[in-house]
Order: sequence, then structure tokens, then C-alpha cells
Amino acid sequence: MSGITFDDFLKVDIRVGTVVKAEPFPEARKPAIKLWVDFGDDLGVKKTSAQITDHYTPETLIGRQVMAVVNFPPRQIGPFMSEVLVLGVPDAQGGIVLLAPDQEVPRGGRMH
Repeated sequence: MSGITFDDFLKVDIRVGTVVKAEPFPEARKPAIKLWVDFGDDLGVKKTSAQITDHYTPETLIGRQVMAVVNFPPRQIGPFMSEVLVLGVPDAQGGIVLLAPDQEVPRGGRMH
């Protein structure tokens, strides 16, 4: 993997948001959940789809803080338009575990 500069890193806008709505996404090719994430007054609520069904259900996601890249262009995923990329890391079996702050922080905060 090649290195990047600090300026390259700064181009990626990673923010914290709170999941305000979550629904199953049965139309997705791989099991997924539709999320609506509130990034605060500046960015508002953004939609995304995430393949996180190994560890989460829509009900367990409401109110959870997540980290997401907010400056990718929107991407059509089946009938759903994804506006952000929620971040996660695979566990030992490949199931995605969401990245989140370990304390409650204000919505919209940018990762440094």
C-alpha cells in the first residue's frame, strides 16, 4: 500500500452522527440495513446502506453514534440512494463492527 500525505488525509471528511432511523433493506444483494444518520445542523440527516446485519438489527441502531465519510458523491444501491459511507471493521468471522466514539460527542464533529 502506498503512503499518502497529511493533505490527502484531510480531504477525507469523517464525521460523527447519530442513527435516527433504521430499516431492513431486503432489496439489497447482500443483507443490509438502511440508515438515516443525523450529522447536526450543518449537514443534517443523510442516508446510507450498510452490510452490518451480523451484529446489528434496525432496532438496536437507533440512537447509536457512528463514524462516516460524508464527502463521497451519492451512490445508487438498488432502489436506494446512499449519501455517506458508515465506517466499520470486520471481526474474526468477517461481520462488520461499526466504528464509533467511546464517549458521547456532539453530532457533526469531524475526526482529527
